[in-house]
Amino acid sequence: MGQETRIAKRRASAWRFLPIGLVLAGLAFGYAMGWHRYLSLSYLAESRDTLKAYVAQNHFLSLVFFASVYVLAVAFSFPAASILTIFGGFLFGWLVGGTVVAFAATIGATLLFIAARSAFGDFLRDKVGGKAAKLADGFEENAFGFLLVLRLAPVFPFFVVNIAPALFNVGLRTYVAATFLGILPATFAYAYLGEGVDSVLVAARQTGREPSVHDLVTPKIVIAFALLALVALIPTVVRKLRRRRAA
Repeated sequence: MGQETRIAKRRASAWRFLPIGLVLAGLAFGYAMGWHRYLSLSYLAESRDTLKAYVAQNHFLSLVFFASVYVLAVAFSFPAASILTIFGGFLFGWLVGGTVVAFAATIGATLLFIAARSAFGDFLRDKVGGKAAKLADGFEENAFGFLLVLRLAPVFPFFVVNIAPALFNVGLRTYVAATFLGILPATFAYAYLGEGVDSVLVAARQTGREPSVHDLVTPKIVIAFALLALVALIPTVVRKLRRRRAA
């Protein structure tokens, strides 16, 4: 009986890695197929007229296809969230494109979060100690505030922030709410940039160089994101100060 129980536990332990294994397999397959080449401003520059014409003729179908691609790209951790958001603004306008991206990005991030939590959450939480354990406790204590700050200030890659909360036992509802609200400013900012990206693409082609996201992001936008993150951090700081005074 004891041996059967151990075998069952081993099988359950192995199965929990299946979702994250599918994510890694999907990412590797996508790169092997060369799909990452389509997730670039260079591709947008080369195909912008064709894409615009197709969207004009098949608007609803294009929205569904774009949202599906975004969900899969985020779920499989393709580092292309900013580029795809620019695509959305360029093809559908900043309002429609940004709205679709906000929902698609949240869905894709949630799928990745669930996969990572099923594989590593309990294991890592049981193993960490010292400062890592304190960080985990802090994250769990105010997960919404932590996540909101991380989302508002795009300092870390999007896929990193998608996975990190899964390692600290953050609740699913908290993750979804903080993700959706936290990505809204950056989402609509990049979608707005995408709506006016045509002139940047033309200028890059005229100079014979590859267009990049850095051509679009201005210092003012970076400062705005930083200020938003600071505002989101205020409640956490105030709460800690109150606890210190109470102690």
